[in-house]
Amino acid sequence: MGRSVCSSRKTSKVQTLSGHLLRALNGGSPHPCIADFLLGFHFFSAQMEKANHYKRTLLLIILITCVFIIFHLRSPRSNGFIPKRRGPRYVCKPLITEQTITPLKNTKHLLVSAFMDQRVKGFDVRIIGMFLRDSIQPLYCLFCCSGHLNGTKPAMVLPHTDHFGFPFGATDVMCQLPKNCDVSHVTLLTRPSTRDVSDLSWIPVKNKKTRGKDELTENFTVCISTLFGKYNNVLQFAQSLEMYRGTTEIILPPCNIAWFSSCSTEDKMIAEKWLLGVNRVVIYNNSCGPDLEHLLQSYVQEGFVEMVPWPIDKHMNPSHGWQRSQSEGDIHYFGQLTTLNECIYRSMNRSRYVLLNDIDEIIMPYMHNNLMSLMDRLQPLHPDVGVFLIENHVFPKKYFDPSGKFHLPQWRGVPGINILEHIYREDPDRDIYHPYKMIVQPRMVEQTSVHEALKYFGKTYRVPLEVCRLIHVRVALRRSLTLEQLNVDKRLWDFQEKLISNVDRVLGKLGFLTIKN
Repeated sequence: MGRSVCSSRKTSKVQTLSGHLLRALNGGSPHPCIADFLLGFHFFSAQMEKANHYKRTLLLIILITCVFIIFHLRSPRSNGFIPKRRGPRYVCKPLITEQTITPLKNTKHLLVSAFMDQRVKGFDVRIIGMFLRDSIQPLYCLFCCSGHLNGTKPAMVLPHTDHFGFPFGATDVMCQLPKNCDVSHVTLLTRPSTRDVSDLSWIPVKNKKTRGKDELTENFTVCISTLFGKYNNVLQFAQSLEMYRGTTEIILPPCNIAWFSSCSTEDKMIAEKWLLGVNRVVIYNNSCGPDLEHLLQSYVQEGFVEMVPWPIDKHMNPSHGWQRSQSEGDIHYFGQLTTLNECIYRSMNRSRYVLLNDIDEIIMPYMHNNLMSLMDRLQPLHPDVGVFLIENHVFPKKYFDPSGKFHLPQWRGVPGINILEHIYREDPDRDIYHPYKMIVQPRMVEQTSVHEALKYFGKTYRVPLEVCRLIHVRVALRRSLTLEQLNVDKRLWDFQEKLISNVDRVLGKLGFLTIKN
């Protein structure tokens, strides 16, 4: 009956319904329509509450499921997804080699040193080594950048063309740096994988730029390739080293020494007055006699000689000669080609010029009193030249100056050859190959052999023998020549006073002199 009454009054105004509702709330008798309304309202509210409960439950189930799925997918499992980590993936703990010769893992090759070298487009680091020539395979460069591994890069292997027929030869390996790599060490791999790097030997990368512009601190460096066989020629060694360097004395202004870039205006200044003007001599020492070892250590302490240990015989059987048909072995002349190249790169950021010669040879200017004056003359005339070839001239050690002028009593007990006593010079036989030695600008040389550069930037120039030649005191090269067929050459005597004084000072300090001068 209430529903029919309510239906009949659907057209009532809202205000009338509101008034009835207020009376009912104030305790009055509820209107039949109000009762129906309240009953419907409670029913609707119950249904809404029930629906909201279902929604909340469903939402909670969906949320828990999503969290579980996300956590499951991000968990590190062997077959799951591993998100890419930010920054370096591995920390390299370099096993830094203390040796000058380092075996390359899984090969028969040997590594020597690594240098920054960006002169060849597309590459940044050059590794110098000795490779077995018939076993060269693809290699990969691995870098340690700020203490972290930074991936592998394919290497370019560059064997040197001169090897004189021996199984091992000097070899360069070129590497490209990854982006934003502050490299400290490098090594080589036979496979592009970094899974097992725990036992790798890392080679320090040298010649890194430490300031905006490199400043060369030396004018001349002499590279002496290899000492071996218990060499003990003390007197000739001391004479050659003292011929290259000189003494320190005080000079007064105005400063007019051409090889100084700037001069002081002080009343007095200390400057070096050299014989030939070499700043440093680098020697690769496999073995030498005890007397020569004593002498060399004295020069090392003074800072004039840099001695590089060269234990090549621990890794292979080096030849004592330069030609395999005459001297068997694994590599030419105790690795001479490798040491000459290593010395060039070792000196590249330090020295303006590098002299490549043996210890029994002196590159001697004949129209100038020192090497700097010589090069100050030659370089402006040949600005594009990076390799200056100096002709070799042999002074046979079996012929002596007949006057005996320099057969000095204080040197009689010193082992070795007295170069001042040998004044007879052979003329080269130019109908056959005649060797040269070199003065090079190291930054213009990429690869070198003993008597010529193999790869270089710029040009070469053969210096006329009247300007400069090599004084080489040794056994006769042209043994058929008689004494009358030789030339008298007393160029060394022009330096006799200072040379003898300097040699006496060195040998006397070390106790080699038998009679006090």
